[in-house]
Amino acid sequence: MFSVDLSLGGKKFQREWIFKGLSLRVSSGEKLAITGANGSGKSTLVKCLSGQMPLTEGELSFTSGVSRIATDDIYKHLVISAPYLELPEEFTLEEFLRFHFSFKSLDAPLRMEELADLLHLRKAVNKPISLFSSGMKQRLKLGICFFSRSPLVLLDEPTSNLDEKGIQWYRNLIADFGKSKCLLIASNDSREYDFCEQILCLEDYKKQGLL
Repeated sequence: MFSVDLSLGGKKFQREWIFKGLSLRVSSGEKLAITGANGSGKSTLVKCLSGQMPLTEGELSFTSGVSRIATDDIYKHLVISAPYLELPEEFTLEEFLRFHFSFKSLDAPLRMEELADLLHLRKAVNKPISLFSSGMKQRLKLGICFFSRSPLVLLDEPTSNLDEKGIQWYRNLIADFGKSKCLLIASNDSREYDFCEQILCLEDYKKQGLL
């Protein structure tokens, strides 16, 4: 069992609080949506939860079984898909998948051809990622998250650049490969998170002022 706990977390830039007094707990098999208007700080919270950005205040902890994981080591236990994360475009699809899964274990015994099929990218196995459409890149970002044996999955705007078929593919991916994951989704599109058991509106924790 894996869990992430944030107690009274806060983050401010200069004199403005992006969020303050925010607490959450998500465990294996649970899904939490982080909602809010554009600019409300959803991506900032995701960066804090992934260890990319320090909190201004509060306590963030990660637990696997009975063992606490150091924040500096949390990257070993998570995967993330976000608009601000770039793929190595000089790689072909096959090269990138082999590279990624040399660091992360596959969550299922899948062959390269099966991975490409699940990504709907079978015809692009030998194509450089630089030649992929935005939708192809987004499917690749999401696929490596769900096919990796990582208990914590962080998704920021997961269906950006996906058409209606792509959105349905994403929802199928959640159902087929996300059941045991600890899943946090930052979104303002209900199609991306309406299956979540917990919904956190970030604007409820936004504080303005000089503090």
